[in-house]
Amino acid sequence: MKYFQIVLLVTLGVVFGTFPVDAQEDDLEWWQTTVLYQIYPRSFQDSDGDGVGDLKGITSRLEHIVDAGVGAIWLSPIFVSPGVDFGYDIANFTAIDPLFGTLEDLIDLKAKADKLGLKVLLDLVPNHTSNESVWFQQSVDKVDPYTDYYVWADPIYVNDTRNPPNNWLSNFGGSAWEWREERQQYYLHQFAIQQADLNYRSPAVVEEVKVISH
Repeated sequence: MKYFQIVLLVTLGVVFGTFPVDAQEDDLEWWQTTVLYQIYPRSFQDSDGDGVGDLKGITSRLEHIVDAGVGAIWLSPIFVSPGVDFGYDIANFTAIDPLFGTLEDLIDLKAKADKLGLKVLLDLVPNHTSNESVWFQQSVDKVDPYTDYYVWADPIYVNDTRNPPNNWLSNFGGSAWEWREERQQYYLHQFAIQQADLNYRSPAVVEEVKVISH
């Protein structure tokens, strides 16, 4: 990702604020005056006939998007993912999912967008990773520095019955805690079981996300 600069849109409840109707346009940020168009790559444009939209397909449609008056495109997640939550369960934040193409395809897309004066935003999901990510697998096995990369908690026993540490619920239903026998602890997942929450009390996690974001 160091070969070019792409604005990363953080998927963590981002809210685009409103501004007074009498505000001067010169005083506003670009995102307050630009038409932003979200693209779900999987279903947008298929360039190779495999039935799945891809980066080359998006690149082929950029002129059409600009002609529609759009100033920036927002790509839903394109990173390596098992696809449990349509790409929002990212397993590798620095690798493009082969389903959508390659890093070179993304570089080509960005280069063409630059020529057209179109900004490109990538969906970054910093709240969690896939439970198939290397980070999570190493954390399960307590391999440093990944031991505390996720939110782990001990069980509570009532009448010799193992229970989660509290009654928190997942946004997708059921308990927000999932037991891992190997580690003898629960991990937090505010969404799907396969989306393990990162632990932002860990300085190492904070640094990892800073690197990914830049």
